[in-house]
Amino acid sequence: MDVILVPGLWLDASSWDDIIPALEAAGHRPHPLTLPGPAVGDLVVDDWVDAVVGEVDRLDDRVVLVGHSGGGNVVWGAADRRPDRVARVVLVDTIVPHPGAMISEFPVEDGVVHFPGWDFFDDEDVADIDDETRQRTAQHVVDVPGRVPSSPITLTDDHRFHVPVTILSGQLDSDSLPRVLAEWGAYAEEVDRIDELEVVKLDSGHWPQFSQPERFAEKLVAAVR
Repeated sequence: MDVILVPGLWLDASSWDDIIPALEAAGHRPHPLTLPGPAVGDLVVDDWVDAVVGEVDRLDDRVVLVGHSGGGNVVWGAADRRPDRVARVVLVDTIVPHPGAMISEFPVEDGVVHFPGWDFFDDEDVADIDDETRQRTAQHVVDVPGRVPSSPITLTDDHRFHVPVTILSGQLDSDSLPRVLAEWGAYAEEVDRIDELEVVKLDSGHWPQFSQPERFAEKLVAAVR
């Protein structure tokens, strides 16, 4: 299976380095992406979706789309554009966005969103990332085009709901996710319309590819089908 790996904000293709060997050992063909950066122009999230769709179109067979964090918005947008080409969407510690949703809002400086540092995030998201890993990964972060996180995503094709979805969640399982989503309005409505949804709890923070790569890789391999 061709597996397109889409990083979250501030990350590039290298963020999947520790995961790729397990996918290859299972017989899959991983395609880690680095999404277009500020040097490309004044981008919005739909431009990132275009980049993933281009990769889907480049490949011959159906694909699995994997999106971490904000990359989940991007892969759901790609599934909306090419629902017949996507065998499954795997979301890493995130959920599908609804039409018009944005990733989040961050301060924009000189047209970009800089990585805010690990201390910016909630303790439960980063508690399992040790100091060595924080220092190592922080050396590879990239600036995000300023309008990408806060621009609305375009979703128009209801066939996206026929694409199976697996959520690899840090702290939520199939029982607790609906309770959380009950307070999220349109997000819950989008999730409720998915024909086939499974939720796998990782017992991790927000970056399992860094904090527990072996266990996360095992769960990801199991989800790719």
